[in-house]
Amino acid sequence: MSRVLCILFALLVLPVSARAQDAASLIADNLQILGSSTIVAEGNVEIFFRGSHLKARRITYDRAGEHLEIEGPVTLIEGDSIIVLADSASLDADLRNGVMRGARMVLDQQLQLAAAEMTRVGGRYTQLYKTVASSCQVCANNPVPLWQIRAERIIHDQEERQLYFDNAQFRVMNIPVMYLPRLRLPDPTLERATGFLTPSLRSTSQLGFGLKIPYFIAIGDDKDITITPYFSSSTKTLELRYRQAFRTGTIDFEGAFSRDDILRDQDRWYLFGEGSFNLPRDYKLNFDIETTSDSSYLLDYGYSDTDRLDSAIELSRTRRDQFFSAGLVFYETLRTTESNSTIPSLVSDIFYQRRFEPAFIGGDADLRFQTHSHSRRSSIPGNLGRDVTRASAGLDWRKDWILRNGMVAAVLTEANLDFYDVSQGAPGEEDGLFHTITLGSELRWPWAMTSPEGASHIVEPVVQLLWTNENIPNLPNEDSTLLEFDEGNLFALTRYPGTDAYERGFRVNVGGSWTRFDPSGWSLGLTAGRIFRAEDLGQFTAGSGLTGSTSDWLAAIQLKLQNNLSLTNRALFDDTFDFTRNETRVSWRNDRLSLASTYVWLTAAPAEIRPRTSEWIFDSSYRFDDRWTGKTDWRYDFVEKQASRAGVGLEYQSECVKIDLSLSRRFTSSTIVTPATDFGLTISLSGFGVGGSDRNLARSCTS
Repeated sequence: MSRVLCILFALLVLPVSARAQDAASLIADNLQILGSSTIVAEGNVEIFFRGSHLKARRITYDRAGEHLEIEGPVTLIEGDSIIVLADSASLDADLRNGVMRGARMVLDQQLQLAAAEMTRVGGRYTQLYKTVASSCQVCANNPVPLWQIRAERIIHDQEERQLYFDNAQFRVMNIPVMYLPRLRLPDPTLERATGFLTPSLRSTSQLGFGLKIPYFIAIGDDKDITITPYFSSSTKTLELRYRQAFRTGTIDFEGAFSRDDILRDQDRWYLFGEGSFNLPRDYKLNFDIETTSDSSYLLDYGYSDTDRLDSAIELSRTRRDQFFSAGLVFYETLRTTESNSTIPSLVSDIFYQRRFEPAFIGGDADLRFQTHSHSRRSSIPGNLGRDVTRASAGLDWRKDWILRNGMVAAVLTEANLDFYDVSQGAPGEEDGLFHTITLGSELRWPWAMTSPEGASHIVEPVVQLLWTNENIPNLPNEDSTLLEFDEGNLFALTRYPGTDAYERGFRVNVGGSWTRFDPSGWSLGLTAGRIFRAEDLGQFTAGSGLTGSTSDWLAAIQLKLQNNLSLTNRALFDDTFDFTRNETRVSWRNDRLSLASTYVWLTAAPAEIRPRTSEWIFDSSYRFDDRWTGKTDWRYDFVEKQASRAGVGLEYQSECVKIDLSLSRRFTSSTIVTPATDFGLTISLSGFGVGGSDRNLARSCTS
């Protein structure tokens, strides 16, 4: 009988209860009918029924008892996540109940469970007896997995996606290392379940050797909490993390509470939190909370290296031609050189911007409104106690024309109106209403060419003429103190990042760029420019590269080679090549090795409270093979003539385990921070829970 006829005939003789719910199909090379109730299918037998796919060498079906006797090798596939292999089986017609002998179950192509006998109950529970579980590769030439769990019995709850072990023994390289009378673990398909997470070992020179054991609690589908006790010879710490998802947003809080030997008889803690919500009419609400008990707690425990904390709330909306933002920020400094009473601790801002095209003159225009306020707790006049409130309005306009020779000409203008209310200011500081007008023009000449060897060249020289009224009021400058002069603002109307100050006077911004794209795959880009002023108004401070009637030269180069070598350099220097700033970064990588090195040199900037800086940063990683990866990082301070930070790491990852080993050293010290060494070890077993395994790693013995 042909295989097609077997399918049609089987549909007629399958149990009535089965046909009433789902259609079933049977395929076989040969089909025999013995008596009135027995059917025997032989040769490449396959059954498709209710999402299950059964393969076997021979199946005998007793219609009266609705019972299947199956001779193997047997393969049962259920959905996308369960595969059962067996030597033989006895199952009911629904494939939901019965016994499978010499069975092996594979969950989500990750976790293997081999048993002498396996019993299926109700299509939900699978019981395996005398069982070995592992996600490691097991081959003829490597029969012993790296790790395994042996148990008298394992129950797999397919509905709850849980594995229950009776009298479990955990073995590493077949050596027993742990015995547990009862053990529960999630199967590989479960995303979230209450239980212990991967523990980690941590040792520091300040806190000693310790162990972290996180416990995850799934409160519901939308929220969870992770509790992590951290015990060492010098601390008792409890870490917490709470997450919750809402219909329109999420929140995430984390914190810790400690009693340790560093600050005896003092409670130490921190709390960080953040949230984001989508509101009606395209509005978004974002907030974050950052606070801690003392200045060194975050560094001592490795939670964060930030030295200024900010807690903020912001309401914003972004549209194609409009932007609105209203926010409130509270700052808390951890720096020894600052005091919370003298920094602007409470800052509020409201900002609105709208872009439009004027009806009669064309071009692009921006309209801006902003209010700003900050206050200090100190009542000392000047920088230590000044409070400022500012309201600003601004309008800028630009229009471009393309000339017949390809040049792009533009006219541009900007008008700003600022109102200041200054309390406890320094002597002579003004408040009131002030205006600023900027007029300018610009000429660009972009052109492209292709050389005979096929390389593409793009060149664009730019000249920009600007004038801003020179009446410079004596106003407090608090949000434009940190200046950057780079390619991004070479042709900006002002180099000040905030709105407390405007670049004034008549000036000419001159520069250009050249980029070459070679057909072999490498590219080279150069940018250079300078600012010329009719008069030095003394607006800029030493170390900015903008002082004098002529600024420093700005030069930047970027080289990308076909062999993944990348070189970037940015520098500020005067006519005698006396450098104000220089930054160089080199990186290279291939399939195994990754190298990156950065050198930064900055001259001192007293107005920014920035000393001379000379630092070298290096990091690399090397993949020894498909499983072992080494990492190093290094930071050296040439001014202090010592390393500030160094670290090494080693990572091992196979199809069944991930081991992360790290060692780092912080060399810097202050009145609140001492040098410290940190050692960390994390071992994660793959195959339990979603995300515990890398599917790209080899599991098959033939791969």
